[in-house]
Amino acid sequence: MRNFISIDMPTIHLTTFIAAPAQVVFDLCRHIGLHKESMERYGEDAVAGTRFGLIEKDETVTWKAKHFFKTRLLRVKITEMKKYETFTDEQLQGDFKMMKHENHFKPCDNGTILINLFHFETPYGFLGKWFNQLYLTRYMKNMLEQRNEFIKKIAEGERWKVVLRD
Repeated sequence: MRNFISIDMPTIHLTTFIAAPAQVVFDLCRHIGLHKESMERYGEDAVAGTRFGLIEKDETVTWKAKHFFKTRLLRVKITEMKKYETFTDEQLQGDFKMMKHENHFKPCDNGTILINLFHFETPYGFLGKWFNQLYLTRYMKNMLEQRNEFIKKIAEGERWKVVLRD
C-alpha cells in the first residue's frame, strides 16, 4: 500500500449530517450487510474475507460488483481505526492503481457529521486521467452520496437497532 496522496489524483470530499449518535453512524458505515444493501443496484456482494457483521481493523473484505458492464473484484483492508472517530479502508487488489477511503465521524449538536475523503488513482496514464475527469470521479461521488443517504435513512429511523443487533 502506498502511504501518500498525490496532488493531481482525484479526491472526493463529502460531508453529510446525520441526526444520530456517532457510535451508531460509525457502526452502520462498517457493517458488511448494510453496505451490500446500499449497493444492491450494482449487485455488490462480499465474497471473501469478512463477509458479515462489523469489519474491524486489519480485516479484509473482497467485494464483487458490476460496474461499467463488467464484473469487478475489489479487495480492501481496514488499515486504520479509532472507534467512533475514524476508519480507513485501502485497496489491496482491484482495478484502481490506488484507492484510499477515509471515514471521519464528528459528533455535533443533534447528531454526527460524516466526512468521506475518497482518494483514487486509475491506471493508463493520460487516458486514465481523462476518464476520471470525464466520468469516473462523478460516478464514484454519486455512489458515495447514495451510500451516505442510505446510512442516513437507517440511522435516523428505528431500523439501525435491528441492523446492529445482528
